[in-house]
Amino acid sequence: MAATFELEVATPVRLLVKEQVAEAQIPGLEGYLGVLPEHAALLSELGSGLLTYTVAGKSHSVVVSGGWVEVLPTRTRVLATSAERPDEIDLKRAQESLDRAERRLKEAGDWDIARALRAAARARARVEAASKTGR
Repeated sequence: MAATFELEVATPVRLLVKEQVAEAQIPGLEGYLGVLPEHAALLSELGSGLLTYTVAGKSHSVVVSGGWVEVLPTRTRVLATSAERPDEIDLKRAQESLDRAERRLKEAGDWDIARALRAAARARARVEAASKTGR
């Protein structure tokens, strides 16, 4: 069994991660996916949240939202609509986005509740990630 697999995290604009990792936790639409080397092949819709991965015993993270994840035995590709490293997030702006999303949830009609929930999930992930970096 291989000790690592290649993880790629990309958006339409840039490649954020391309390295050999020991494990990854990826937010799928229906919950988190735990990926280890030699994982069975799967394709899943990406949710919003904190994608974490381990390189040489050290944990790293990226906030992702929307898109797809493809898992193969030796490679995992995350094609995200948006993704950013925690140190790129302005905590104040992220908190304002979360406050706005929560306000919209309270005011949302049936037709836009799903959109408000997605916005709130993305904002929560950004606030959580930025809070850990102290930004």
